[in-house]
Amino acid sequence: MPRQSAAVYRRRRIVLLGGLILVLAAIGIGVWLLIAQPWASAATESTPKPTPTTSSTASTPTPGTVASPDAEASNPQLPPDEAPEDVPDASQTPAIVACQAKDIEVKAVADAESYADGVLPKLSISLTNRGSSDCTLDVGSTMQSITVSSGSDVWWRSTDCQQNPSSMIATLTAGTTVTSKDPVTWDRTRSSVETCEQENRQRAPGGGASYHVAVSIGGFASVSTQQILLY
Repeated sequence: MPRQSAAVYRRRRIVLLGGLILVLAAIGIGVWLLIAQPWASAATESTPKPTPTTSSTASTPTPGTVASPDAEASNPQLPPDEAPEDVPDASQTPAIVACQAKDIEVKAVADAESYADGVLPKLSISLTNRGSSDCTLDVGSTMQSITVSSGSDVWWRSTDCQQNPSSMIATLTAGTTVTSKDPVTWDRTRSSVETCEQENRQRAPGGGASYHVAVSIGGFASVSTQQILLY
């Protein structure tokens, strides 16, 4: 058998060495797969899957979108045919104004035309609204005055010894006349603020003497006077 050259032996060695390297590489890859695959599976199984979460904005109703039963019960909505009629506001309702002098008539009222000796006159105020509209004025005792005179001599004023005067705003209906509820009694003496407590004040002469009663109320005075006679 002929002897082969050294080059042939070298090529054979190279081929064998290459085959051995391939075998070793295949073995190494197989071992790696056997070792690494379980860890990969474990990692996949141990990774928690994301669970769906409920958004807070989704669970919270948007204000104004859904009315609660309580809100609907407390604010019922009427059908169009049952809606209330329009109510005029304050600007459409005319306010009652203060009385004007041109509309007001004030008169003195006496319970008699003449008084026997010892009889005390009872005097009142008559108030008439001759205007076409209601009006207001102060009819309290603070704004009332009754005066008894004989000629130019003032004998008595209701305000000289008045006690606890008060104010009272009243509405006077158009076209109506009212008279003071409680008349003021004149004691037939001369009054002044200095003699309110005196018991022996000067008495007004009788015997058919004539006296005139003038009144005012709410800032409006009587145009004429009421005559009375004392006996």
